[in-house]
Amino acid sequence: MSISKQYLKTRPVSKVTFRLPATVAGDAGQAALVGEFNGWDPQATCMRRLKSGEFKVTLDLDVGREYQYRYLLDGANWTNDDSADRYVPAGMSDTENCVVVV
Repeated sequence: MSISKQYLKTRPVSKVTFRLPATVAGDAGQAALVGEFNGWDPQATCMRRLKSGEFKVTLDLDVGREYQYRYLLDGANWTNDDSADRYVPAGMSDTENCVVVV
């Protein structure tokens, strides 16, 4: 998994690209990026599947903030990002949320 950040010179925004590799996505037909930036709505940010089998999406996120997020595969299976900037307790059992710092 990887996260890349491209900071814009003209606005306090970063284009953040989230990639979920095929080895993690497995046979999933759909992947969604779910987090604070979209109100934890599983249908708000669908990821695009590439020919390589990985999923990808790019968001404009405000600079100077931290956002919690996770990936949702086929609407049922949650997975975390190995390349997150850090992790925080999700508040449910021993689950953690990923954090991206922009």
